[in-house]
Amino acid sequence: MGLLTNSASFVRFSVEGEPPANFWDFAAERIAKYAFRDIDDNYDERSIGWVSAMNMFDSDFAYSSYSAGDYVVLSLRIDERKVSSAALKKYTLKEEERIKREKQIPRLSRDHRQEIKESMNIMLMKKAVPIPVVYDLAWNLAEGTVLFFSTSKKAISELEDFFKESFDLHLMQQIPYVTAGFLLDEKDADKLGDLTPEILI
Repeated sequence: MGLLTNSASFVRFSVEGEPPANFWDFAAERIAKYAFRDIDDNYDERSIGWVSAMNMFDSDFAYSSYSAGDYVVLSLRIDERKVSSAALKKYTLKEEERIKREKQIPRLSRDHRQEIKESMNIMLMKKAVPIPVVYDLAWNLAEGTVLFFSTSKKAISELEDFFKESFDLHLMQQIPYVTAGFLLDEKDADKLGDLTPEILI
């Protein structure tokens, strides 16, 4: 469930490091550089990049559509082509048998079998349709926090790496104890100091 749905699960991060003073110029340049590139018309195996949270096919961000007050709102889109191991094995064995019959030889060398396997993988990859996944995020510039609308460990890892690559800033996942420290007022924050963080993890 994403940012624009009625209910959603999310992970909260703090942004480590200071964004540049001319932040919106910086953001425009970096988001354009790391925008999603479609692979429907080529044979690339994988593509990752930023798209509009309103439309997964919008990576042009007309009128800075990622800007919403003190927030940067984006979606991380990842398209991947995958070849099943069973399909690869089937077509590799089929091609090996064809070549053995054609050349009337009992077996093929290891190098030749590997060459056939790689050739079949490329052939199947060209036929595979890229499967997209999209994850929303909201970056609160005033608080220096990011809400990421997925709890998948794989998706979180993808976000941490790509956010660092895009903006030269690290994300640090916040445990509930740290989040409480951000949300409470000074009086209640003092009470938080009497608790041990372990009970809130």
